[in-house]
Amino acid sequence: MKDWYPHKGVDVYVPDPTWPLHRNLAELSGFKWKNYRYYNPKTKGLDFEGMKADLKAAPKNSIFLFHVCAHNPTGVDPTPAQWNDFLDIVKTNNLFCGFDSAYQGFASGDLEKDSYSLRLFAEHTDNIMLFQSFAKNFGIYGERAGCFSVVTDSPA
Repeated sequence: MKDWYPHKGVDVYVPDPTWPLHRNLAELSGFKWKNYRYYNPKTKGLDFEGMKADLKAAPKNSIFLFHVCAHNPTGVDPTPAQWNDFLDIVKTNNLFCGFDSAYQGFASGDLEKDSYSLRLFAEHTDNIMLFQSFAKNFGIYGERAGCFSVVTDSPA
């Protein structure tokens, strides 16, 4: 992927903690990865201020990986208002966002509600990609079923 991404010298930022595969995928794609603050073990909740600070501090055009819902491994998700704040920073810094969706419907029991973050970003930015797994939703956990989608304003 690094060969096709038009902005050179940027890194992929992954939440701390995240599923180990995310770091490996960044490396396999030719990128270095960095953690961004996500989970606060003291409050057992989202490190909202830390995450905002890390989004703001990242160089323009950096790539951020988000979990659409049911963050793995913490289960902690931003509120809609917090997602709106993150979107503002993403737009200001022209960040490219990758969304991992493996548990849609598992966080709230509602497929629409659980896709809030992805729909919000798709409506307001055109620099996103989606890694969507259906293995859990379809009850075929040992299989690999899903899709990869990219939304961008550039044909290049």
